[in-house]
Amino acid sequence: MPPDYFSNTGQLWGNPIYDHEKMRHNDFHWWVARIAFALKLYDIVRIDHFRGFCGVWEVPGGDKTAENGEWATVPGNEIFTAVQKSLGKLPVIAEDLGDITQDVRELRDRFGFPGMKILQYAFGGDAANEFLPHNLTQNTVVYTGTHDNETAVGWWRSRSGNAFANERRFCRNYLGTDMREPNWALIRAAISSVSDLAIIPMQDALGLGNEARMNTPATDSGNWTWRMNERAFTPDIERRLRNLTATYGRLHLIHNLG
Repeated sequence: MPPDYFSNTGQLWGNPIYDHEKMRHNDFHWWVARIAFALKLYDIVRIDHFRGFCGVWEVPGGDKTAENGEWATVPGNEIFTAVQKSLGKLPVIAEDLGDITQDVRELRDRFGFPGMKILQYAFGGDAANEFLPHNLTQNTVVYTGTHDNETAVGWWRSRSGNAFANERRFCRNYLGTDMREPNWALIRAAISSVSDLAIIPMQDALGLGNEARMNTPATDSGNWTWRMNERAFTPDIERRLRNLTATYGRLHLIHNLG
């Protein structure tokens, strides 16, 4: 990935670039097989870095950072047309976060994939912020935060000091709460939104701080180590989640998935 909010030198993953020209010869069978297998394991597949189906950041071999890369096009429309032709309508969530260009939005919408909305990004501007609940649309998936974010509690704690005074004030006013339980404030905002799907990381349901953060982008150690204690999900947490889910008409969705 090119230099961005998470890293001034970009993110160098070392992945080879797919030979999509060769893949055309068998109608992108590799992609069809890969997504077909994923759908055997999961009800819904989230495609991280969805923008990679429009363009990829190619970095010269041997470079130590991703600074000197350049964008190369990817035939995403052809790929998803082939996959959909073989598998039918795809239960896919498109991770459309970051520096997203119009071609990425068009590809997402052409196949009806819902995009992602992150509440932690909602309060740094004004009422026009696209991540605020009142600006969401149905064909989206709302998260309190993702695996790449701080936990909800950690995020609120990190918003200390004068630099975040306006964000904290706006957040309190918007959510109508003193934010003593920031995780539950964001959980309520997510579940009460019009987004078709609301996803709550378990760390937020449990009210944990950044000691339970799943991943910090652009770092190569200390990630993906958090595990939940089997007794952590208490009857009280279950009751609160169920109450919100019922209050905002989402219980039938759970029953349908079950």
